[in-house]
Amino acid sequence: MSEDFNMSMRKFLKQVGVTSQQAIEEAMRDADTAGKTYEAKMVLTIPELGLEHVVTGKITGKDD
Repeated sequence: MSEDFNMSMRKFLKQVGVTSQQAIEEAMRDADTAGKTYEAKMVLTIPELGLEHVVTGKITGKDD
């Protein structure tokens, strides 16, 4: 793969990671999440390539 491809992919994935973490932290900031676990799902789509990639996991609430 080309260097341009690698750089654009890394830039996109970094943006996804940073903005997703910020969104989760904001949603949990004022909520009572202690002792709770949340199901999480991330869906990546690239319609032009027929790609739909789903990642699921769990996020544990913050300690109070």
